[in-house]
Amino acid sequence: MNIADLLVKRANEQPDKLAIKAPISRNADGSYNYESKTFKELLATTRSIANGLKSKGLVSGDKAVVFVKPGLDFPAITFALFSLGIVPVFIDPGMGKENLLRSIKQVQPQALIAVPIVHFLRLFKRDTFKSVKCFITTGSLTWPGMFSLKSLKKLPPAEIQTKVNENELAAILFTSGGTGIPKGVEYTHKIFSKQTELLQNIFSLTSEDIDIPGFPLFALFTIAMGMTSCIPDMDPSRPADADPAKLVQNILDNQATFVAGSPAIWEKVASYCNDKKITLPSVKYLVMFGAPVRKEVHQNFSKVLTNGTTYTPYGATESLPVANISGKYLLEKTVDLSSKGRGTCVGKPISSMEVKIISITDEILSTVEEMKELRNGQIGEIIVQGDTVTKSYFGMPEKTAEAKIFDGDKFWHRIGDIGYLDDQGYLWFCGRKTHRVETENELMSSIQCESIFNEHQLIEKTALVGVYRGKKYQTPELVVQLKDPSKKSAQLKEELISMASTHPHTKNIKKIWYHDKFPVDVRHNIKIDRLKLRDLAENGDLT
Repeated sequence: MNIADLLVKRANEQPDKLAIKAPISRNADGSYNYESKTFKELLATTRSIANGLKSKGLVSGDKAVVFVKPGLDFPAITFALFSLGIVPVFIDPGMGKENLLRSIKQVQPQALIAVPIVHFLRLFKRDTFKSVKCFITTGSLTWPGMFSLKSLKKLPPAEIQTKVNENELAAILFTSGGTGIPKGVEYTHKIFSKQTELLQNIFSLTSEDIDIPGFPLFALFTIAMGMTSCIPDMDPSRPADADPAKLVQNILDNQATFVAGSPAIWEKVASYCNDKKITLPSVKYLVMFGAPVRKEVHQNFSKVLTNGTTYTPYGATESLPVANISGKYLLEKTVDLSSKGRGTCVGKPISSMEVKIISITDEILSTVEEMKELRNGQIGEIIVQGDTVTKSYFGMPEKTAEAKIFDGDKFWHRIGDIGYLDDQGYLWFCGRKTHRVETENELMSSIQCESIFNEHQLIEKTALVGVYRGKKYQTPELVVQLKDPSKKSAQLKEELISMASTHPHTKNIKKIWYHDKFPVDVRHNIKIDRLKLRDLAENGDLT
């Protein structure tokens, strides 16, 4: 099995169908001009690149770090690497220079395929790239020892396909490092194939669907399904800065039916469409992932998506997808419960995924005999098992040991979240395990507590933090970001403390802090960095 076989299959089935499009210029009326490739053309480019990489001495099992902007070249490069059995390594450039360089050095790649600025910067960090023997630039300027992608694409597109075992390493995807150092998640060819199959089944996708991938890697899945993938006009490394007008135009231009990405993107699109009285009738599935989605976003899209609805699949880089739920169901059945502190419902586990809730611990659990499974309704640590769950982190045995629990020939992944299963089998997310607050008498979860205060009309968002005030146990405190910072007052703090006292799970919150702009994760630009806020509160650096 080789995941690249799916591109060959699609090119044989529908050679003249567009596989990928990308905007190249904008017209006076706001519409875009696009460049594109059919499946036949994409396969030909993929084969030319693959033969070029092979001619440079790269072989199956080598690793190639890929820093390429979304566009026509990204899937061609990735499928070329797959076809050769070379392992693409994807590292989020937004994770910070120190983490970035550490990740590259850890992987010890044999190839670097990157935009010109990366090749310039590597000259100052030669030790980080000392394992690299093949340098490919997407630019036109080269120097000795470096080759241009353009020159590789001119080579004959001779057929090339490397047979690999389905359990062989296909790619390394780094986590963003939002709750620790970034970790390289090992994906096999089987996992990629199963994920493609599952996503296609969950959303009933066909080759007639058209995709707008707000997260670049999603284009690989949809192209593998035979869909047309239309790259949006945005910087995927900064989703919170996306221009909603441009994204809406991309959707309208291409009559997209499936759009996906961070809630930070689609929150802006929902507000923009409602303000401008715009509807998106072509969209059947608007998929948001990476963080809990506010009910207002689902409500706003219910007016915009006249023939579709929102979806919030749940999972992680190490286990995707775990569960899925529609915005329609949430609005009808669960948002009122969420606003009262029940947590966020993320749906029932998908058919091929098994979910358990176990007692929370920060200790390593080597085998299932060391864990304690909890009853329905009890909050604990979420663990998952299934065909799309990854087995290990690259070169990080200690992190693998922390995250995996072995169960005979199988294993469970500790997803790093806390939550519970209800009596109907729905999974409820209550927050990250590292964000829990443990007082002398109770466990407090971020999502359940914050939802009480997020209902206040002046509040944009809140963060529960556990501060050590000279005691063994944490003291629960609340950090608040207001919609309008000028509304800060001691009176509002007293009002929020009074709100806290009316709910059993928030009654011990006696301290309120203000912060004008919450720190968020680098990948989705929406996950609150509660540990950073905790440190600020602990040091008295908040107002």
